[in-house]
Amino acid sequence: MDPKLRAAFESELATAESLRRSGDLDRAFHHLERAHILGQQYVATHVRTHLAMLRIGFERRDLREIVGQLVRVPAAAIGSALGVPPGGNTGGANVGFFARMEIPPDLKALLDAR
Repeated sequence: MDPKLRAAFESELATAESLRRSGDLDRAFHHLERAHILGQQYVATHVRTHLAMLRIGFERRDLREIVGQLVRVPAAAIGSALGVPPGGNTGGANVGFFARMEIPPDLKALLDAR
């Protein structure tokens, strides 16, 4: 993973964790979605994002998110290894597995630079 992309991914994950610890689960999840967009092409970062989303699902007691993430964790590993993750997909259970989505401009610039 490109160093600038890695730094942006880690920043989104750290922001999400800080917000999660403060109890702001909605904003935390938003930053996990951004991390997902940045990391979905790489097995380790893709799986880390889904595990963090699963944790928020448990904290919210959101059965749909829990089940969705339990399926997505192994699917993320396989999908990234095969190079099939759809661009822009935010990774939550509210989004289809193969849905392509518009990438926010700031993230697109990072992805295009790699």
